[in-house]
Parts: sequence; structure tokens; C-alpha cells
Amino acid sequence: MSFNFLASLSFVILLLSSCGARKKGSTVLRPNTEIKSGKGTIPTDASDARAKTLSGSKMDQYADLLGTSSKELSNKTLYYFIDGWMGSPHRLGGMEKNGIDCSGFVSILYKEVYGGQLPRTSRDMSEDVKRKYERDLKEGDLLFFSFGGRQVDHVGVYLRNNKFVHVSTRKGVIISDLKDTWYYKYFVRCGSPKI
Repeated sequence: MSFNFLASLSFVILLLSSCGARKKGSTVLRPNTEIKSGKGTIPTDASDARAKTLSGSKMDQYADLLGTSSKELSNKTLYYFIDGWMGSPHRLGGMEKNGIDCSGFVSILYKEVYGGQLPRTSRDMSEDVKRKYERDLKEGDLLFFSFGGRQVDHVGVYLRNNKFVHVSTRKGVIISDLKDTWYYKYFVRCGSPKI
């Protein structure tokens, strides 16, 4: 085998391991919904958000979705950032609003919201965090999943009340519920970035 072939194969494996793995034995994920309001929609598949109608400002919409008051959402930069990316489609290796993967989204979020630099892959991010217990999660902490087996292959950012933002392979940038049986089954660790 040639060096170029091996290098290309290694690059493809790295990209595939960064995120976007699907449930083994199935290409169908849980059904998703959107929260609708007069101001637009917030894509979500958070199980307890179904059938809620949101109204008011965007911050009020996010507060309703997260089960809190808008006064509690003190990091407005985070929610405006999320809102600007909401619904952007998944694209493996992507780093733009017209296509992004989970680790790319989290990297950009941390750079623009928190001024920090994170590794590019979800696996590398998982090795560069101060690990936490789930009960100690705070807004901005990272959640790691292993859909494909033993290694971390997906990352999201914790918001509050078990909700997190991430890039779904089917719905793009979306807010989901960690306690949803689909996600919780593959949840492997969490922590705070060392930035």
C-alpha cells in the first residue's frame, strides 16, 4: 500500500470518529419536533418539550424550553450564538453554518462564547476536560457520547435541566434532553474544558 492511501484512510477514519455515528442496527433516530412561535422555531427533540407553544422574545423561548425563567439565563452570548446556528445541517468535518459536525460546533462555540481553544475531535476533547459527576453539571460543560462502541464519538454542550445543544446527524444543530433514553444510553462522561 502506498503512503498516500494510508494517509487518506487515516484522515477518513479520524473524521468518522469525530461525531455523527448512528445507532447500531438502525438508521432511524427518534422522531424529532420543533417548538414553534411567532418569532420562529427552535429545533428540538427534547422529549418533555413536545407540544409546548412558546411566545415572547428568543430568550423567553429558550427559558421555556429549558424549564427556567429568562432571568436565569445570564449568559445571553451563549444563547444568541446557539440561535444563530440553530438548524444548521450536519456535515462530517464541516466548520460552517451550511454544514458542521458536533466537534466543529463545540469548538466554534467555545472560541466565540468563552474565548477558549478546544481540540478538534470529540475524543480529544473528552481527554482534555476536568471530569465531573453528572449531578454537578453547569451551563457550558461538555457531554460525551459513544454511539459507535467504546470510544467517544459525539459531544454536546450542557445548558440546564438536562438539556444540551449539539449537532444531530438528522436535524443539525438542535437542543436535546440528556435523560432521553436514546441519548442517556450512549452517554459516557462529562466535564469542564480546561480553558
